[in-house]
Amino acid sequence: MSSYNRSRFLLARWSIYAILVAVYMLAFFHRMAPAVISSDLMKTFNTSGAALGSLAAMYFYIYTAMQIPAGVLADTLGARATITVGTLVAGCGSIQFGIAETFTGASFGRIMVGLGVSVVFVGLFKSNSVWFSERNFGMVSGLTLLLGNIGAIASAGPLAGLLRSYSWRSVFIVLGGVTLLLAGLSALVVRNRPEDMGFPSMRQMEGKTSHPASKKHWWADLKSVVGTASAWPVLWVDLGMVGSMLAFVGLWAIPFLRDVHGLGRSAASVYTTSALAGFAVGSMLVGWVSDRIGRRKPVILGGTLLYATACLGLAYFPWHPGPVGIAQFALLGLSAGGFVVTFANAKEVVAPALSGMALGLVNTGLFFGAAVMQPLFGWALDLSWNGRIDSGVRVYAPSDYHTGFLLMLGCAVIAVAGASRIKETYCRNITIDS
Repeated sequence: MSSYNRSRFLLARWSIYAILVAVYMLAFFHRMAPAVISSDLMKTFNTSGAALGSLAAMYFYIYTAMQIPAGVLADTLGARATITVGTLVAGCGSIQFGIAETFTGASFGRIMVGLGVSVVFVGLFKSNSVWFSERNFGMVSGLTLLLGNIGAIASAGPLAGLLRSYSWRSVFIVLGGVTLLLAGLSALVVRNRPEDMGFPSMRQMEGKTSHPASKKHWWADLKSVVGTASAWPVLWVDLGMVGSMLAFVGLWAIPFLRDVHGLGRSAASVYTTSALAGFAVGSMLVGWVSDRIGRRKPVILGGTLLYATACLGLAYFPWHPGPVGIAQFALLGLSAGGFVVTFANAKEVVAPALSGMALGLVNTGLFFGAAVMQPLFGWALDLSWNGRIDSGVRVYAPSDYHTGFLLMLGCAVIAVAGASRIKETYCRNITIDS
């Protein structure tokens, strides 16, 4: 193994990680913010529930379509180029969203944001797979999700607080400027591999042989990943569990708490914050547990079963605002946090050089679930809406939301079914290690 400066390596690794995680936090903020500004958007653009769901889901539509291309880009061009360009597009999209005067203009801005940040997650996890040891990937993935969810948490209570003093337009314009700044830092600091900075690979540092690079055309590699049967069950887990959770917490939770339980925006944001905090803690905890016990399937299956229980509670348990309600939302997020191990499982069932494509495939399920569920939940509300409007905003009845919760429960069943079919990897790449 060649000698190298350990301190310089650690500085480079954590500097790259910090910049990419900061971009990822902004992606989470954009993902969840529509819940807090839902009433502002309804008033500004005079939308129905289904239309609001479609506006919020524009992010998820383009994000979903881009996940497999993002995996191809991560495996071919690397994290530096893809994330830099993506962050530039997202920054411009945030500014466009903030200045939009029409529903179409706002939708275009939302699409640009979704397009830009669509490459961030896969690029970040691809970077983690080469800058960190394989044996710690579950824990690092959990840490990444924990930090990313700080961005989601900021889109709840802190955003609600900001909206007391600033308009939602100002917030997104400033956010766009910050995003453009991070694009510049990505170009200056981020590097695709330790070898690009003169360091040995992580495997060489551990006295092992480096994973071979793929010698095939990317299209052949992509067909290989898509044709790997053991990569698909975790896609169904993420589609059913995380897709429905993000759809609800990211858009419909605050309207539900307002319409059914009479909570104002700030009070309701406490509940979404508890769900996002639970999601962050669950991601970190489950990733660590999985690495410690050397198993993937039990923790994923346990998470899906707990999530199904939480959805049952939303649909049928007669809870009320207060500690019980906050705990209910925290359980929803905590259980969904088990999804983080699906990414470790996905990269362990394909060749290491193709990990970006595998992550993109699995992430497609997650965001397809959210893209479908946000407008579908709104459609379910509109289906039985009694026509009540308050200050230009539609008000829905408890029975309307109950239909939406039944849709979430159906998604949870899909997640449990997927988890039961996962192939155990014992925290190693099964295509190489015996």
